[in-house]
Amino acid sequence: MSHPGDPLSQSDLSEHPSVAAVLRTLAQHHVRTTVRYLPDAVRTARAAADALGITPSEIANSLVFAGRHHDGSVEPLLVLASGGHRVDQDRIAGLLDLAAVEKATPEQVREWTGFAIGGVAPVGHPAPVRTVVDVTLSSHDHVWAAAGHSHSVFQTTYDELLRITSGKAIEVD
Repeated sequence: MSHPGDPLSQSDLSEHPSVAAVLRTLAQHHVRTTVRYLPDAVRTARAAADALGITPSEIANSLVFAGRHHDGSVEPLLVLASGGHRVDQDRIAGLLDLAAVEKATPEQVREWTGFAIGGVAPVGHPAPVRTVVDVTLSSHDHVWAAAGHSHSVFQTTYDELLRITSGKAIEVD
C-alpha cells in the first residue's frame, strides 16, 4: 500500500500495468507489504537506498542473466543480489550447473520479465523465471525490491523472497 502524504510518495502507480502485475502476484502469495512510489526514478541500488534512507545492502537488486546450458540452450535467470554485491557469474554458473551466465540484453530482460531495466521486480513475470536469492539479504530484517516501475519499490524479507520466487539461496559474490 502507498502512503499518501509520505515524503517519499509520488503519484500512486498501482494502476500502471507493470506495478499492477507485481501487486497481483504479491496478493496471490498472501503478501501484505508497503509499496513506496518515489519522486525520482531509482534505477540502481544506490539510488533506491538513498531515496529510502537505507544502505545499498538492504536493496534486493533484480539482475537478469542469460543462463547458457551445456547444450547451447538459454534460459532466463533472475539473481536477487544485495545492492552492495557484484555477482560472480562464473560462480553462479558452476553452482547451477550451467555452461555460462551472461548479462541479458535489454530486449531479453523485457521479454523474460515483462519489465524494463530499472523496474524489474522479483515477481509478476509473464512466465516463471529461475531465481537465486543472495544469502547476504538474510542479514536484514527487511529489504526493498523494485515493484515493476523505476519509481516504485516494495518492502519484503529474505524468507519471503525465497518463498514467493521459489528461489534458491546462494552466495552470489
